[in-house]
Amino acid sequence: MSLLSRTYPLSPGSLNVRESLVYGLVIWAILYLFQPFGFSTYSGNKFLVSGIFGLVTFCCCVMYGLVFKYFLQRIKLWRIWHQGCAVLGLIFFIAVCNFLTFSFIFHFPITLPIFLMFLYWTLLIGIIITAASISLSYHQFLKEKMEALLSNTTEEQKDIVITIHDTNVRGNDFCIPINDLLYVEARKNNVSVCYLKGDKPENVDVHTTLTAVVEELKSYENLFQCHRSFVVNVNNITSARGNSNGYQLTLRNCPNSVPVSRSYVPQLKAYIA
Repeated sequence: MSLLSRTYPLSPGSLNVRESLVYGLVIWAILYLFQPFGFSTYSGNKFLVSGIFGLVTFCCCVMYGLVFKYFLQRIKLWRIWHQGCAVLGLIFFIAVCNFLTFSFIFHFPITLPIFLMFLYWTLLIGIIITAASISLSYHQFLKEKMEALLSNTTEEQKDIVITIHDTNVRGNDFCIPINDLLYVEARKNNVSVCYLKGDKPENVDVHTTLTAVVEELKSYENLFQCHRSFVVNVNNITSARGNSNGYQLTLRNCPNSVPVSRSYVPQLKAYIA
């Protein structure tokens, strides 16, 4: 229940004509190219009939989008359960309209068992399409938020110098401009600090623990612990690839990627959002 009540991280704007057209074309392509549900046995014009179902889907999305705007104006905080209900409502509406179209074209009686079978297949296709669409949109959202975050924090911290203290009696503390820091990696009794010297990455070992580094630098919000062995400077992230099981971060002018372990993925998403 706590997951469903969370704020939906994407803009819940209603379907526009372009998105509706994409959904209609996907339905046409699935029917015409793959010919599921016994459609391959149909002896008529498959291209035309597939196009009719695609057109019905397109019109459903447009009409549903207009109704959707009404609810958006009255709900101030859009949550995950709102989005889920909206998606299921759209799929159900498409199922009803396509079922009526199916009954008209093929002269099938309008009965509950046939409708339930039709609803089942519509849900199956719709959920796959919706999951793919939301996933792509969410990754685009994360990318845009990351770019906005980096452009802001990099400028704000250009004159800040941080210090990583060496715990050896004869050790030397390491000082570096925060925007030159790439990442800190735990290595046995030391940490390896990877940083930019000019445009080239360099490494220096400091006798301390990653826990101590995190504690010392906790006031700098752009330094993020993404793994039990890594702290990364998000100012220097150029791309992130992966999914809910983990990410690999690419850093500016750095040949090494930094992992984001599965347990830290929710924190990364919350940090960016």
